[in-house]
Amino acid sequence: MSGTPFPEFQERLEQALDALGMQADHSRIPTLLAYLQQLRHWNKAYNLTAIRDPGKMLVQHVFDSLAIVPGLRARWPDRALRVADMGSGAGLPGIILAICQPDWSVVCVDAVGKKTAFIRQAAGVLGLKNVRSEHGRIESMDSLQADLVISRAFASLSDFVRVAAHHRAPGGTMLAMKGQDPVAERAALHADTGWCVTHAVELSVPEMDARRCLLELECEQAPTGPEGTS
Repeated sequence: MSGTPFPEFQERLEQALDALGMQADHSRIPTLLAYLQQLRHWNKAYNLTAIRDPGKMLVQHVFDSLAIVPGLRARWPDRALRVADMGSGAGLPGIILAICQPDWSVVCVDAVGKKTAFIRQAAGVLGLKNVRSEHGRIESMDSLQADLVISRAFASLSDFVRVAAHHRAPGGTMLAMKGQDPVAERAALHADTGWCVTHAVELSVPEMDARRCLLELECEQAPTGPEGTS
């Protein structure tokens, strides 16, 4: 990568990282901005996101994904995780996690071939050897045996569990990034699947007024089927 793209966003990204307690990650700014450049460029052909303005992409995609990093680091400070990002779309949050945690192995899964092709392209341009993309239906794929199965604005909590729970390794964790805490989805999750939300963290996303949260899901019943649900 020659030069840093979007130099006008450099200071905003520095401030966002500082606000998240990620001062040590300033060295990752060129890679984060290079990802943003790839997203804007390929979005024209691949329709990766409805957001067209790069400044809004910075906040609603990059900052939003960065907001979960401090909590994940605190929980797994010295462990190289295997992460499966379900319904990854443009690689969010998977690529952002891979940039911030080069010792983690990240698989970005999506049913849309153009999106997994973009992830593959972006990972190559950014030199992210810890990222791979998988094209296919999540529920039909063999288990990825991930330590962390995560989704961002992907599906209802019940649907997330139904299609993705079998990708969790024994002892692994399932996390869903959501907007405002979805009370109705929580109730349906427990009633429909036997899973429940065991932990909820309100996220503070720099420059974003909307409410965001990270939910941890766990099964209250022993799994009886290939999808890991009862």
